[in-house]
Amino acid sequence: MTQIRVPTPLRPYTEGEGQVKIEANTVGEALEELTAKFPSIGPHLFNDDGELRPYVNLFVNDKDVRTLEGVQTAIHDSDTLMILPSIAGGIFA
Repeated sequence: MTQIRVPTPLRPYTEGEGQVKIEANTVGEALEELTAKFPSIGPHLFNDDGELRPYVNLFVNDKDVRTLEGVQTAIHDSDTLMILPSIAGGIFA
């Protein structure tokens, strides 16, 4: 099973789980499985059209899926999919 690492800000939507095991062949399938298991995380990952939100960064092991095949990137049982939302804001001094 592939492991998905959920960042702290999104854990309230996965019942506090920081790591979720998923059976999937692609990043997109893994995200579909994650949102099926925890529906409340869906709006934080996808817009109303079902597209991945631009501030959601996904890494398979150490590689950004944008440099691979996006959500069509193949994943294997030994892989870790990391969700990293972009952080913005604060005061620039």
